[in-house]
Amino acid sequence: MKIRKAIIPVAGMGTRFLPASKAQPKEMLAVVDKPVIQYIVEEAVASGIEEIIFVTAIGKRAIEDHFDRNFELEYRLEQKNKISELDIVKQIGKLAHFAFVRQTKPLGDGHAVLSALPFIDQHEPVAVLFGDDIIDAQRPALAQLIDIYETYGDPVIALQKVPKKEVSRFGVIGGKRLNPNVWEINQFVEKPEVEKAPSDLIVIGRYILTPEIFELLPQQAAGKDGEIRLADAFITRLEQGKALYGCKFEGIRYDCGSKLGFLKAQVELGLKHPEIGSELKRYLTQHKKTL
Repeated sequence: MKIRKAIIPVAGMGTRFLPASKAQPKEMLAVVDKPVIQYIVEEAVASGIEEIIFVTAIGKRAIEDHFDRNFELEYRLEQKNKISELDIVKQIGKLAHFAFVRQTKPLGDGHAVLSALPFIDQHEPVAVLFGDDIIDAQRPALAQLIDIYETYGDPVIALQKVPKKEVSRFGVIGGKRLNPNVWEINQFVEKPEVEKAPSDLIVIGRYILTPEIFELLPQQAAGKDGEIRLADAFITRLEQGKALYGCKFEGIRYDCGSKLGFLKAQVELGLKHPEIGSELKRYLTQHKKTL
C-alpha cells in the first residue's frame, strides 16, 4: 500500500529547553523563521504524505493553532497589503490534512504511536517522524525510507553513523549492508556500552511501520519506567525471525531536542536562507576571530 499517513508524536515536555518551553511547546521554537515542527511536516509532505496525525499532550495547543487558519491575522495582512506574508500564512494550513489526538499519559513512544491507531486503517503502513529532528537533504529523508519500504515491504528505520564513543546514548543496530544506504538489520540494542555496540549506526526518529508492528506493540511489557517502547517491538520482530531494514539516509540531521543541535540548525539553515543568508555569512566572517 502507498504510504499516505504520518504520525508525529509531540507529547514530550521539553525540559531541556526550560524556561523557553515553559509556556510554549519546544516543537514551536523557531529555527530562523519557522518552528521546528513545520520543517518536519514539510519533509513529510514532500515525501508524499497527505494526512498527519499529531499525538499531543496538555500545553501543546499552539501546534494545533499553527496548522489551523487564523482569520484575524489573514484579514490584517490583507488590509495592510502584505500579500507575500499572507500567502505564507495561508499555505501552512494547506500542507496536509491534520488530526490531533491526546496521549493520556506519558507512557513512551510506543504508547504514543498506539494513541494514533483510531486514525489508521487496519492494513495500512504508516510513517512516523519524531518532533526533534530537522533533516536537511536534497531528497527528503522520509522519502528515502519510503523507497526502501516500496522495495522490500517491511518496516524501515532511519540510521545515522556517529563516532563510536557516542553510541551508548542511542539505539544501535547490527546487520548486513545490502548497498551503501540499506541495511538488513539483525540486531537492535538500546543504549549499549561502547565496547558491546554492534556498530556505529544509531537509530534516528524516522520510521516506516507496517501493521505487524502495530500488532506487536500492545504485547510489549512496559519497562522499569513504565513506558512502552518502539524499540522493544523491533527487538521482538527480530526474535521472530522477521525482516527489518535500515536506511542510512543522505542529509544533515540537526537534533533540535538539544541546545547545541538547535543552535547549529539556526546557523547552518540561516546561512541558506534567501533573505538573511548573505548577511549572516558576512557577520560570521567579520566575527570569526572572536569566536
